[in-house]
Parts: sequence; C-alpha cells; structure tokens
Amino acid sequence: MRYVLGLLLCAACAWGLNASEKVWQNGQTFLGFLEANNISHSLYYNLAAEDKELATEVMAGAKYHLLTDDAGTLVQALIPIGEENQIHLYQDSKSPSGYGFSTLPVRYFEKRQSIAFELSSVPYNEIIHITGDSRLASEFAVAFRSSIGAANLYPQDKLALIYNRKYRLGKPYGAPEIIAGVIEARGKPHYLFSYKDGGYYNEKGESLMQFLFTVPLRYTRVSSSFSNARKHPILGYRRPHLGVDYAAPRGTPVSAAGTGTVSFVGYKGGYGKTIIITHGDGYKTLYGHLNGYARGIRAGKRVTQGTKIGYVGNTGLSTGPHLHLGLYKNGRAINPQKSVQRKKKKLGASEFAEFAAQTDPYKAELQAALSHENLPVYEKPQEYIAARESTENRAP
Repeated sequence: MRYVLGLLLCAACAWGLNASEKVWQNGQTFLGFLEANNISHSLYYNLAAEDKELATEVMAGAKYHLLTDDAGTLVQALIPIGEENQIHLYQDSKSPSGYGFSTLPVRYFEKRQSIAFELSSVPYNEIIHITGDSRLASEFAVAFRSSIGAANLYPQDKLALIYNRKYRLGKPYGAPEIIAGVIEARGKPHYLFSYKDGGYYNEKGESLMQFLFTVPLRYTRVSSSFSNARKHPILGYRRPHLGVDYAAPRGTPVSAAGTGTVSFVGYKGGYGKTIIITHGDGYKTLYGHLNGYARGIRAGKRVTQGTKIGYVGNTGLSTGPHLHLGLYKNGRAINPQKSVQRKKKKLGASEFAEFAAQTDPYKAELQAALSHENLPVYEKPQEYIAARESTENRAP
C-alpha cells in the first residue's frame, strides 16, 4: 500500500485507465463526492464514527487523484486529509456499496535547505524570486512579523534561513518548517528559532508569536489525543485523529481558544454542530459535537479569546458528550496540545538551557551563510529530488 499513487499511474498505463488530478472545491462534501461518482451513500453510513469524522476533514483546495475506466467509472481515489494522510477508495466486490475505504500515509520526503541573500527589495518578493516558493515566503512573513518590520530594513541588509521542505511528485509539498533564521539589519542580527512547542522565539527565549491559545473549556479528561499515525487495532489500517477530544458534561460552556472571526456555524458531517474560527497567521480552530451555540454567535462575528461560543454536546457521530478541538495552520492539522495554554511570553530557566543548546549551532551556521563571498546562496533541489524519487519509486 506504500506505493499506491505510483500503482495508480502504472495501472493507468498498463490497463488503459484514466488518471486525473482534481481540486476539492469549497463547499464540496464527501457525500457529494460519492454521489458525483455514482457510489452508494451506504459506503459512508457504514463507516465507523472515527472514519466519518475523517471524511469531514477534506479541506477545500486539496488536490486529489482519481483512476477511472473508459466509461467514467471510478476505480480508485486518493483524497488527502491534511499533509500526512489520505483517504483511499477502491473497488471492492465484497462491500455492499462496491467500494472499500481505508486511510494511508501520504508519501513524501523532507530535505533540509538554507538560503542567504542581500536585500534589494521586499524580503517576501526576494524569497519567491530566488526559490520560487511562495509558501516559504509566507511562512517567513509570519515568523518574522514580531521580530523586525519591513520598514526597518534597507538595501544591503542580509537575511538567512534554515528550513525543512517536503517534496512530493517532484514538487514542494505542504508548508515549510523554518528551523532558524536571522535578519542582519544595519549590522545588527535579529534571530528567530523554532522550539518543540511549535512556537518561534528570539535568542533570549522570548516568544515571537502574536497569537496565543488557551484550552477552551473545563473538562474532566482528555478522551482522545491528536495522532497522525495511529494504527487501528482491529481494522489494521492507519486511522488518524486530527484533534483532541475533551470529555465534559453536556452543556459545559465552550469559549474561543483565541481571538479571531467566526467563519462557520452549522452542521458539519461527523462533527455534528460545529463552529470554526479563523485567527491570524493562517490559524483556524474547529469546535465539534456541540450541543448548541451561544447567543449571537454567527459567521462573520469577531470574538476575543475566552468569549463563550457554544456548549459541549454529543451531536454528529459521537459516543458521549465531549468537545472535539481541531487546530489548523495553513490548512494542515496540528496538535492543539502543543499549542494551547501557551500563555508564557518567555521560556523558563530549564527550557531555555535546552533551547540555547539547540540554537547555538544554528547561529553559527546562519552567520557562516551570511559571510559567504557570493550571495545569494541557495541550493536548487531539482537534481536531488529527481535522484531521491527515482530511488524510492524503484520496485522493491
């Protein structure tokens, strides 16, 4: 199953099938997808509750792959849910609907890269010009927003970044992860480092994040944690859980985990009554299985952190009263437990010691990049990608 996408393409060549890539449209639902492909809704209704939740996780803009025969009948489909996993639909004569359902890891590889250059225009534009990577430019803009403003930068100031980049099918995939960076403005360095809690900090261990989260309710226990790769003990396939479930009595108030604008209020597939809040810097939070909504909560309403937005319930596909909290950055599900309750503005003494040991080598690497005789310095990854994917796609 590891080579499913490659097998889809091989099957298309060998058996005269048609492979295509499409984009999941805004407002499109999994049931709508089944209907459009003449697949019985029983496929969805016979799924376990957790899989019905996953079918709700397909995001607008996601690129998915189809394999159809000459009559237009769906043979297989791969539909991404986040950056790590994908739904696999395939013809199965043993299933009442004629199709099987499972989840698979999205196959990609990561490469650590770096870039260093002198400024001649806006850093965002320069990064795109040198790398062609708009997602890297966007992540840079978010990361350095609280460090130093563009108005304080001048031509011949310098910038260097160290980052991890995912690649899939020969192209950049998903969002890059900036590990460390520095802007040298008029000779003064302004450092930024990522830490294990997912936040960005300067060299003093002071948080550079503008958006802080809190746990949005009083709960009795965490009934299910976030997981990208949990293997189901009975079904045998990976079943991700893209959020945290907080068990609490029905009717427990739920508040906004952070300041933002309500972008969705309504029924959302397996999540039942749901609220989605859009925050700054590409973040969104999802609150699922609600019993109801607080008065005045509607799409377009601005809410501050701690504003009551709804009440714990058991709507949708749920086995007991709880809140499902999802956290997304640029459409990618991330672990809320690493981000909520991040109220501190500075790392404690023990954390800072670990942080400093981690960041000192990066500082040396960044300075070495900036002192390079010929800027910009950037290793174009095309040859590496081709060699890596050629090796990995070779039949075992």
